[in-house]
Amino acid sequence: MSCPICKRETDPAYRPFCSGRCADIDLGNWFKGTYSVPANAPEDLDITEEQAEDARRKPH
Repeated sequence: MSCPICKRETDPAYRPFCSGRCADIDLGNWFKGTYSVPANAPEDLDITEEQAEDARRKPH
C-alpha cells in the first residue's frame, strides 16, 4: 500500500501514511476544506445554506 499523500511505502505506525508528516498534511487538508464529503439529501443542503448565510452576516 502506498501513502495517499506522497506515494511512498506506508509505515505500520502511521498507516495508511508513511510518516507523521504526511498524516499531518492530510489532517490539515481536512481542516482547510480541501476534502469534502458530498451530500445529496435536501435537508443537508438547507442546513449548509443556513450556515453560509449566518457566516456572511457575522462581522469579520
